[in-house]
Amino acid sequence: MAKYTYVVKDLSGKLLRGSAETDSEDRLVHALQNKGYIVLEVKEGSSGGLFAKNTTQKYRGGKVPGHVLAFFAEQLSTLIAGGVPLVRAVQLLGEYSSNPRLGHVLRQVAKDISGGQSLHEALSQHPKTFSHIWLSLVQAGEVGGQLSDTLMQVSLYTKTQEGMKSKIITAITYPAILMLASVGVLIYFVVGIVPTFAQIFKDFNITLPTITVVVLAVSSIITNYWVVIIGGMIAFFLAFRFYIKTTPGKKRWHSFLLSMPIFGNFLKNIYYDRLLSTLSTLLRSGVTILNAIGVLEESFEGNVIIQNALKQVRSEVAAGRAISDSFADTNVFPGLMTEMMRMGEESGKLPGIIATLAKFYADNVDQFIARFSAVIDPILICGVGSLIGIIVASIFLPIFKLSQIGGT
Repeated sequence: MAKYTYVVKDLSGKLLRGSAETDSEDRLVHALQNKGYIVLEVKEGSSGGLFAKNTTQKYRGGKVPGHVLAFFAEQLSTLIAGGVPLVRAVQLLGEYSSNPRLGHVLRQVAKDISGGQSLHEALSQHPKTFSHIWLSLVQAGEVGGQLSDTLMQVSLYTKTQEGMKSKIITAITYPAILMLASVGVLIYFVVGIVPTFAQIFKDFNITLPTITVVVLAVSSIITNYWVVIIGGMIAFFLAFRFYIKTTPGKKRWHSFLLSMPIFGNFLKNIYYDRLLSTLSTLLRSGVTILNAIGVLEESFEGNVIIQNALKQVRSEVAAGRAISDSFADTNVFPGLMTEMMRMGEESGKLPGIIATLAKFYADNVDQFIARFSAVIDPILICGVGSLIGIIVASIFLPIFKLSQIGGT
């Protein structure tokens, strides 16, 4: 048996602290709740007297995979729809969660709810686990009395976003592995094979073809100055990281990403799909348009161009401008998006129009991924094959020359 310290609140609101020996933390929580106490904190170990740590410090959680959170939202929705009390539903999911980190977080959430907090207030204590989108949707569901339906929408939204991430990762994984393998082969040729033939050519003192001279020079530089090259690459990487963390550097870098040939439009479609699908989900869950844009603004910290545009949209909407006009004034979002939003405002079907737009951009992303996967493999194979062919030719051309000299 282990010793636990606890903090509880009685029916009069008085805080009580104590300790007890029991088999598990959950058993102690149930025992205290059966006595009518509201459990605020339970921690294994003694209080430690004068040198004790603060027992009211909360575990803030950590990053939990999206598919795990989607499954949790779906399960919680099912339990609530089945009539299970919220506290008990969260406790059950915490006890039997397959993810230890989420299980720990949910046990703390259940205690906070028992202490009088709402679900979104309890979830907000763990910002590393639950995003602003999660909190806004849950809060809207609680206010509207449709928490079960809202949680199911949260699950569907999370699954959609995770599905998009999975497609992108799958599309780039094979080309990345092929590229790494190819670079390894090229380095082996340049560092391991070319120097051996370089010494042979030097001993015979023959005039080398231009292609051989270039390859030998590259091999010599890499072989003799590899420490300097690696150090320079590391220094450049660190300097670049530092620069893009500054305000002007971040703005220029994000602007460059969105304006890249070919891949710039791909990134824009990803951002537009994410923005529109999130906005549609928030609006359908009952979140006001102003709060929804505020949530989007916080969720787009990864690109300051779009984030600043959303800040401008929020300020204009707050001043009474139409949503479509506010998006159009930023000059960041495409005309198709703003015109469709205008039609949605005029017809009173804005969430549905936004959802249709999100599907349009999601389809564009899927088409790009399919084309990219079909094209990138032969491009890489041809490119790497050409480089290896150049290296092989640079070695064999002098050998042919030597054989002709030997034959005469």
